[in-house]
Amino acid sequence: MVSMVSRTGRHLQRYNKGCRQVVGCIPYRYKNDEKELEVLVISSQNGHGMLFPKGGWELDESLEEGASRESLEEAGVRGNVECKLGKWSFRSKRYDTIYEGYMFPLLVKEQLDSWPEKNVRSRRWMTVSEARDICQNWWMKEALDVLVHRLSPSQQSKEAVAPVLL
Repeated sequence: MVSMVSRTGRHLQRYNKGCRQVVGCIPYRYKNDEKELEVLVISSQNGHGMLFPKGGWELDESLEEGASRESLEEAGVRGNVECKLGKWSFRSKRYDTIYEGYMFPLLVKEQLDSWPEKNVRSRRWMTVSEARDICQNWWMKEALDVLVHRLSPSQQSKEAVAPVLL
């Protein structure tokens, strides 16, 4: 059982020239002996639409720690936070302000039955195609595309034989 609660408030969150900085993950796993990629999406706080876990990056944590925390709080998953997918600037519909969003892949190792936001969010594993169709944020769709490209077998084989430049 998870004993922690979600962090609240914005007094410890990071801003860059007035832009709120947020961090999140695309939780993923493989089904069928590592042949089928699935990603985990969660419902938004207002229950309208699905997205990937993300939230404010706080002053007392690294980007990776913030991404891991958000995945635990919002989706109830733990795992390995991997190399950053990128940084996106976007306008918040809710607050009409510019945000900077950093996204990471999270290879899920554990899915909890109870987590801090279980009572306010639903979660669902789905194919990449389904997630692309259902995700409400364009920048998260772009991050998903980066993840899929990175995990594609042809990309992995290119990276394995790529020469090292000194």
